[in-house]
Amino acid sequence: MKLLRLLLLLLLPFSTLHAQDTAVVKHQANLIAQATFKGDYETVIAYTHFRLVAMSGGKEKLRQLITERMKELKDQGITGFSGTIGTPGKFYLAGNELHCLLPEDIILTTSVGRYLSRSYLLGVSSDKGKNWTFLDVGSMSADILHQLLPNFNDDLKIPPPVKPEFLPN
Repeated sequence: MKLLRLLLLLLLPFSTLHAQDTAVVKHQANLIAQATFKGDYETVIAYTHFRLVAMSGGKEKLRQLITERMKELKDQGITGFSGTIGTPGKFYLAGNELHCLLPEDIILTTSVGRYLSRSYLLGVSSDKGKNWTFLDVGSMSADILHQLLPNFNDDLKIPPPVKPEFLPN
């Protein structure tokens, strides 16, 4: 019985640490998701992984690309954006970083109905889970992913993209 209590006391801090890390990554993923839906591109860029910002040509160029893409969607009849972040998956060590995959349900609203799309955010932390940046990897090729994250842990499996589901009004 004493051995069981000792084991519980030793393991409890690790389960608490994991729960805190999960809460932190989900909270920060929610920040970037909500900023995207609200058009707050400063926050989106602040939580975007620095290598993707650089690959896009810097902060100003990325802001321009996001603005243009959102305008294109509106021109195609998208009248609103919303969504939710799901439960973070397992944490993976990748070089000196932590990586974590989070499912994201995105709803695009049109005049004839809504489209539900599942995507994935890859959270990346270089400070042991205190701060996270993100990459939308729902349809990212493995080549681009490995360019952005040279130490990517291939044990972390990213599900293939799925076709959006139409939800009539």
